[in-house]
Amino acid sequence: MMKPIVIEKLLDAPVERVWKAITDKDDMKQWYFDIAEFKPEVGFEFQFEGQNEGRVFVHLCKVTEVIARKKLTYSWRYKGHEGNSFVTFELSEESGKTKIKLTHTGLETFPPLADFAKENFVAGWTALIGSLLPAFVEKKA
Repeated sequence: MMKPIVIEKLLDAPVERVWKAITDKDDMKQWYFDIAEFKPEVGFEFQFEGQNEGRVFVHLCKVTEVIARKKLTYSWRYKGHEGNSFVTFELSEESGKTKIKLTHTGLETFPPLADFAKENFVAGWTALIGSLLPAFVEKKA
């Protein structure tokens, strides 16, 4: 069993703004992926494309848990490949700022391909949660 990826970051933005950034498709497009449709509702299915060295991977996801402004979990798998993982965003307010905790579990269920190596996921989530999300939500209006 592979240890999950866990990344935490304190964002200089209110919980409402961060929640919108992880649940609004127009906001998500600014820092995450271009997702055609997204609703923070249990059972909602969505997909998007990601690339690695010219190879396109279709991500197939389904929302499994929603606690408004606190927690969002969805499955994360790939079209044409075995395996299913789960991505969870947890938000908490800390002195007017937002602590975000991202957890990605189940990576060991994917095929042992270089594209699915844990270090690729770590690098991706580190960039997204460590740089791209803060740059988006911490912009002053």
